[in-house]
Parts: sequence; structure tokens; C-alpha cells
Amino acid sequence: MTTDDGEGRAFRLEPFRDHLSLERGLSPRTVEAYTRDVSALVTLARERSIRDPRDVEYGLLRDHVAGLAEAGRAPSTIARAISSIRGYFRFLIEEDVVDADPTELLEPPRRGRPLPSVLSVPEVEAVLGAVTPDEPAAFRDRAILEMLYGCGLRVSELCALRTRDVDLDEGLVRAFGKGAKERLIPLGADARAATRRYLRELRPRLDQGGSDGRVFLNRRGGPLSRMGVWKILRRYVERAGIEKQVTPHTLRHSFATHLLEGGADLASVQEMLGHADISTTEIYTHVDRSHLRQVHTAHHPRA
Repeated sequence: MTTDDGEGRAFRLEPFRDHLSLERGLSPRTVEAYTRDVSALVTLARERSIRDPRDVEYGLLRDHVAGLAEAGRAPSTIARAISSIRGYFRFLIEEDVVDADPTELLEPPRRGRPLPSVLSVPEVEAVLGAVTPDEPAAFRDRAILEMLYGCGLRVSELCALRTRDVDLDEGLVRAFGKGAKERLIPLGADARAATRRYLRELRPRLDQGGSDGRVFLNRRGGPLSRMGVWKILRRYVERAGIEKQVTPHTLRHSFATHLLEGGADLASVQEMLGHADISTTEIYTHVDRSHLRQVHTAHHPRA
């Protein structure tokens, strides 16, 4: 990056680099990335015969960001470039080089939110069916899988459950999600039966006094860890012959997707998942639309 000519001095690239390094205390690698981002903008400005940062307008910034997207740059790279340019113009304002900030309306391209991986209903049934009665902890493992899928719990919520949080008579589970937000989730018939059997048949034998009232215990009688749940699930997924990557969160995704496929409204699914913002839940509508397209293609005569 050439910065010692008149144009370089006009854009104050070297003072900006010093500002990042000395005043903001950024690492050399970050300073290099930020100055490279701004240098790319300055290059475009020069190509359009713009010799002074005061003449940079929103249109140039918009075209620069569009060019990054067309070049196939990753959304994270584009977002960083925009952040660099914003910081650059804040610096120029502080230095009284420019009076207005042309980055105010600049927004990064919308990132496509990846669709969550889900299991089909037959795949879920295969995982549940992989728990055989001869397993030493069969009652516990079946209850865990039924509750993850039947209630859409996060693995951290499952591990934190205490016996007082499970009301088998009413068929409800009280979970504490992010921010300690409490919610009540219906416990379906299968999950209720599996949990009842575990609490009656196995948990009393596991509890050696160090359970802290937790529902799900390891074989030493302590609270089951998140990693413990992962290992349990992985064992039965492999036994079921499912090759895709499956995590406890996959069962949560499957819970939400299958509810929507069955006709549940989005607000109810949001409540059961414990999402603060319904836009987070809306990701599952995309999965549901995919399902609907498959149904339409398979069954409509004009598809």
C-alpha cells in the first residue's frame, strides 16, 4: 500500500494506521487487516478520480461492498471491511478531515442463516428404538432421549432439571433457559411414561446422596454432564445406523420442525422453545416449507 504520495496523504492512511496501533492498541495483525480494508476502498476511489475523502459518498461505499460480495468474499470478511471503513471515517471526523459520515446508511449483505439439521420421524423412532432393555441404564437413557425430543430442551436445561421441576401428574416440565427465564413445557405420553419408569426403577439406585436433586444422574450418582448426554445420544445414533451428524440440539430442532409440520402455530413453538424473539423461531418455517414442497411434488398431479 503506497501512502507517501499526495493522494495517500490526503486520505491519511498512515495516520489511520498509527491511530489503530497506538491509540486503540490493536494487534499488528488486526491493524494490517483494517488498513488493507480501507486501502481497497481508497483504490476504488482513485479509480473513480476521487482524490479526497471529503468527496467519498454513500454510493461509492455501496458499490465497494457490492464488489466484495460479487468477488465471492465471505460475509464475515465483508462485515469486517464495513467495520474497518466505519472506524476510518470516525477517525477522519475526529481529526476534522471530513464533516459528515457517509457510512451511516451502509449495511452488510444479509447473511443466509443456515437451516438446522433435523431428523425425520422414522429416524427419531430408530434412535429411540435403539435403547434395549438389557442396557444397564436403559430407563435413564430412554427418558433422556424422549425428553430431548418430546420437550425440545437444550442439553443444558436437561442436565439442570431437578425432580421438583417434573410434574408427571400434570404432564409438565419446568425448564430454566437463557437468562434464567422459566417456562413450562408439556410432557407427552411417551416421555411421561419413560420418565416415570426411570424415576421409579433406576434413579433411587443411582442416587447416593450427591445428586443435588437433579433428575438425570450418572452411574456414580452425580448429576449427568452435558458431555455425558452427548455420549449417550451418540451411542444410540450409531446403533440406529444414522450416519448424519446428530447432537442433542438436533433433537431440539426436530421437535420444533415436527410440531410445525403437524400444524402447530409459530407462537406456541416459540414459547415451548423459550425463544425471546420469534424471528429466532422463524428459521423452522423454512424447514417446514421444504417439507411442504416435498409433499407437493410427491402428491400433486401438476407438480
